[in-house]
Amino acid sequence: MTKITIPNRSALMLPTLVAVNQLGGSTKKSELEQEIAAKVPLTEEQLAVEFPRTSRNPGRSKVMYELAWARSTLKSIGALNNSSRNVWSITQKGLEYVQMDPSAAEERLKAKVQIVRDMQTARKVLAGSVDAQGGVDGQGDGVEAGVPGDGWRVALSETLKKVDPAAFERLATRLLKEAGFQKVDVVGRAGDGGIDGVGLYRMSLVSFPIYFQCKRYAGSVGAGVVRDFRGAMAGRGEKGLVITTGTFTPAAREEATRDGAPPVDLIDGDELCDLILEYRLGVHVVERMVRDVTVDESFFETL
Repeated sequence: MTKITIPNRSALMLPTLVAVNQLGGSTKKSELEQEIAAKVPLTEEQLAVEFPRTSRNPGRSKVMYELAWARSTLKSIGALNNSSRNVWSITQKGLEYVQMDPSAAEERLKAKVQIVRDMQTARKVLAGSVDAQGGVDGQGDGVEAGVPGDGWRVALSETLKKVDPAAFERLATRLLKEAGFQKVDVVGRAGDGGIDGVGLYRMSLVSFPIYFQCKRYAGSVGAGVVRDFRGAMAGRGEKGLVITTGTFTPAAREEATRDGAPPVDLIDGDELCDLILEYRLGVHVVERMVRDVTVDESFFETL
């Protein structure tokens, strides 16, 4: 059997910066992953390689894992920023790498990353918190760095993956109602692989049905799921929605917007978490005031 080579995070850093820049300087994570998969390019075979399914790595794609590390590393060196809604944007430092010769940019990135890692390790050693494998606390599990307090997303994702399929359908139904659907009915059975429900969405003076499917996945949803769902919609409606706790492969996203076919909107695990937070379903939010104090040195110079 031919071994499938997976590009590592170092090889994906410059393509990540280039992709964000080409997408207008900022983009959602899902759109960024699709752009990188097309431009690197990444094959379906590479995207399909997953870690062994364990409690720590529930079917995670190895390529997406490396991409997450690449983004987090670029953020740590000031080349990328991300918002609480998973919108990634390139900084001025990031643009400098994009504008360089690719070979020189890759070498500069590697050198910068090594400097940052050395500094992090030194701080952790002084604090006595380097783990037994020599990794740095908070960096060893491959969880993507987010904004302060973003750990709720990981906890919520793990909770969603534990609920049974029927409960996940009920959650999706409640979410659609909160989002403004006039009527939402579950029409299928959990795990039937077809249409799970239909909601009536009203826009101004017109309303139309939207069929939805719920996929409580730990891994990635492929293009085949989107095609099958569209086939199940045939003769019933022209608008579909697939909701998953996992992710969608770039091929699935391409299939969802394929020319000449009824469009299928996709909501992945990160977007689902954002919606659950927005509508306050099963989450408690405590708002805290933060006081920022800056010193005006010019004031003291005029004393």
